[in-house]
Amino acid sequence: MQVRTRHTPTFGVARLVLAPAEPVLVERSSLFATSYGVSHDTRGKAPGVKAALCTAGPEGGWVDVAPPLPGDLHVLELDGKTGWCVARNSWLAASGSVAMDPSAPPLRALHGGDSGFLTYVYGAGSVVLACYGTLDVVTLDAGELVTLHSGHVVGFADTLQCRLRAVSPDTPQSVRNGDGLVLDFAGPGLVLTRTRSPRGLVSWLRDNGFSVRA
Repeated sequence: MQVRTRHTPTFGVARLVLAPAEPVLVERSSLFATSYGVSHDTRGKAPGVKAALCTAGPEGGWVDVAPPLPGDLHVLELDGKTGWCVARNSWLAASGSVAMDPSAPPLRALHGGDSGFLTYVYGAGSVVLACYGTLDVVTLDAGELVTLHSGHVVGFADTLQCRLRAVSPDTPQSVRNGDGLVLDFAGPGLVLTRTRSPRGLVSWLRDNGFSVRA
């Protein structure tokens, strides 16, 4: 799969160019166009996310995906060695050679036995991530520390040490969607962040009188 992005960094769209009979998993609500002959199966299985399986015809084809919120896109190229923890609401698409496991050891240490706001991707291939706002990359050297609010985390390499904790004991918390939680990171490794938080948008809408179900 080849990924070609357009309209970034404000209203990113990703075109997934597929070889003949090549499959790709995409987030269901992000799919808005395909070339003629690409099949679309909403029963596609991807643990931890709502996915559809698109498969190119004998001549190949393409699939266009775009996130519901405006912002940047990032293409993560997995090398088969380093896995990544990614926010479920940032995942847009993945090559058929990429696997997902929301109960992988790095996430069990954070979420316990619950289904959480992160999923784990590994293997070799491309993963397309959505970024509400603009993408920032935080590079941590060995032993370097940083704390990030959960809603601003797009993804992070499994080379990092990570701890999940409450912002405050008085604040409501949810592992399912990341409410009231921060992540402490220790390098070495990379953290992908977004300048806007989807959870922050929900809070703003509620505070200003809009009816929102999150």
